[in-house]
Amino acid sequence: MAPGMPSPQLLEEVSRFFRLLSEPARLQLLCQLKLGPMDVAALIAATGFSQSHISRQLGQLQRAGLVSCERDGVRMIYRAEGELVDELCALVQNRLRQRLEAKLQQLGPA
Repeated sequence: MAPGMPSPQLLEEVSRFFRLLSEPARLQLLCQLKLGPMDVAALIAATGFSQSHISRQLGQLQRAGLVSCERDGVRMIYRAEGELVDELCALVQNRLRQRLEAKLQQLGPA
């Protein structure tokens, strides 16, 4: 393996992380939780997703360390953890904007 080349195991972990973020429902839940902590009922109201779908997606986000939860009586309150997803989304949005601007320049004036 070339120096500086990630190991196959590391590449698999990175790939798994990006697959996790490739699901629009998980991204939507993360965006909602970035607005502030919420319980499942609030997430259902905000997204229109079913309780089982939200619970499944939140479980995956929790295992990845992107979401945490704490009990408040009978409710579980979820919150987004860290700034990693914000930074990744900003990088991707910036790249998409650059590509769109380049395509518009190629088209020339209208």
